[in-house]
Amino acid sequence: MASEFQREKLRAMFDAFDADGNGYLEEADFAALAIRWGRLPRVRTETGLAVRVESVMRGWWQQLSAAVDTDEDGRIDMDDLLAMVDLLPSVPDAVTATADTVFDAVDENGDGRISRGEHKRLIDTWHGQVIETGDVFDRLDLDGDGYLSRAEFAALWTQFWTSDDPREPGNLMCGELPHAR
Repeated sequence: MASEFQREKLRAMFDAFDADGNGYLEEADFAALAIRWGRLPRVRTETGLAVRVESVMRGWWQQLSAAVDTDEDGRIDMDDLLAMVDLLPSVPDAVTATADTVFDAVDENGDGRISRGEHKRLIDTWHGQVIETGDVFDRLDLDGDGYLSRAEFAALWTQFWTSDDPREPGNLMCGELPHAR
């Protein structure tokens, strides 16, 4: 059962993904999400990466609908999404595969690291709008080297999706939660 913290975190994700604002996640929302991520510079120029990004973004719909759309109406409401919280720890490979694809999509210069600016574009792309990020990157960059390595990114991404501890830095991967702003 999702905690209040997980509910808040997933509400922010739900709002970011609900492209038409109708209060439901539907396949069209994930198609819109794939288009949004497809606009990232590296995704636009690398066909293989574009295919991976589209597959992951649309795959989220397939996984969600198969796992939690129990009434099979093609719509996922917030309660359906909250049911997914209990399932995520059982699919760590899917979470890691998503992290790898998102990492490659936002690593604009292909140097194998995510810079502050690249992370800012991740947050803006995630939300579909410009978001104030403040010191979020500094709180994610635990070793203080100015970058997130692939391993750091994967660990933080996994924390974002599975953590119930508001103090864990991975919960900031997609920006501050509304209560902290």
